[in-house]
Amino acid sequence: METQTSPGRLFNGLIALLAWFALFAQLYIHLTMLPFPVKELIIRYFSYFTILSNLMVAISCTMLFIGNGTGSGRFFHRQSVVAAITVYIVIVGAVYNLVLRSVWDPQGLQKVVDELFHTVNPILYLLMWIFLAGKDQLKWKMVFSWLIYPIVYCIFILIRGHASGLYPYPFINVIELGMTKTLQNIGILSASFLAVSLLVIAVGKQMSKR
Repeated sequence: METQTSPGRLFNGLIALLAWFALFAQLYIHLTMLPFPVKELIIRYFSYFTILSNLMVAISCTMLFIGNGTGSGRFFHRQSVVAAITVYIVIVGAVYNLVLRSVWDPQGLQKVVDELFHTVNPILYLLMWIFLAGKDQLKWKMVFSWLIYPIVYCIFILIRGHASGLYPYPFINVIELGMTKTLQNIGILSASFLAVSLLVIAVGKQMSKR
């Protein structure tokens, strides 16, 4: 990660603030609005790719705001880590706005949180990557390690869903779609992650030449 100016650090601080607010607000909604034991609510909360990816954004921007003096700080300053999180959060925004927005009509605080999770945070983090992040160390082979997180997530959801009946997203709901269609959707998602990852690296390489 390139050394950031004060405006750059403040921009990361803003993203971190918005991401942490959305995460804690969603946790509050989970704990107060859903009729399940606390343990089950916590598991359900962390069963959403949106939550996990926005958590990465929150931690990443917090570390970028603080600086890279600690081990975790240095990790989140790596170009590959920032670029990977960019891929994840862009997919979160794209899937929601292209697939899920039409079937979900949140109200009140939930609407505010959803817009932060799926529109505001993805756009701001993408802008941060474009204008503030270093890109000269990005390599094509990084896409394979970036795919580990979404693949492991899908495996976890299939196992967790089989045991609990909970599938966080309709396009991976085995109960309603069947395993064949679900696996097809996972294949399409994996291809989307690969395509966006390749695009991010291509853009990064092009920008680093300038």
